[in-house]
Amino acid sequence: MGCILKGGGGLYSRVVIGAVLLAAGSGSRLGHRPKCLLELGGVPLIRRTLVALSGAGVDEVVVVTGHHADLIEPLVQDFPVTLVRNPDPDAGQVSSQRLGLAALTGKLDAVVVALADQPLLGAADITALIGAWKKRPEGTDVVVPHVGERRGNPVIFSAAVRDAVLAGGSDFGARQWQDAHPDRVAPFATDVRRYVVDIDTPDDLERFGRETGHVLRWPAAVAAG
Repeated sequence: MGCILKGGGGLYSRVVIGAVLLAAGSGSRLGHRPKCLLELGGVPLIRRTLVALSGAGVDEVVVVTGHHADLIEPLVQDFPVTLVRNPDPDAGQVSSQRLGLAALTGKLDAVVVALADQPLLGAADITALIGAWKKRPEGTDVVVPHVGERRGNPVIFSAAVRDAVLAGGSDFGARQWQDAHPDRVAPFATDVRRYVVDIDTPDDLERFGRETGHVLRWPAAVAAG
């Protein structure tokens, strides 16, 4: 954790944040189409999330692709990110998470793990999550947004958790670490529903349009058949 000057000449700590953005899924419940390429206002969701991470001041980002990598990767290559392709994305999200964590190269204080299919998540939401991390209770290593009883995303955790995950077995990820250490996990209680809105099914698409008034559209390259 480095220090930078305050306006009055003093010093305060700057938290160095890395992020892993997961975009390796097959979209099996959406006709095997890459849900991160759904467009809101003409902008693919994955690009909206990358803009949000950048706007929140995240220092390093790894994007993990797998299924549909040839469609996704060209759309993010103009961002300053590291691209990692999961050779076996059907092994599950934990495998993609572990690849992303391993690809982070900087000396980080904390890591955000984000999903690429949250349409409304913006920079202010990620900034608020990082703020909750900075104010976390002593002894906390993971902060998870909670909207009522619902867990949300992204989550943020310490570099020590990242190291512990990478030292574990192939099926050990951040959620498994949390299950093993519940006393070191703190909720970030919020009424911001953007943390719990994602797109997995046609019903989710329909509900999103009904509740928000926004329409998510497939780009021509993956248009619904």
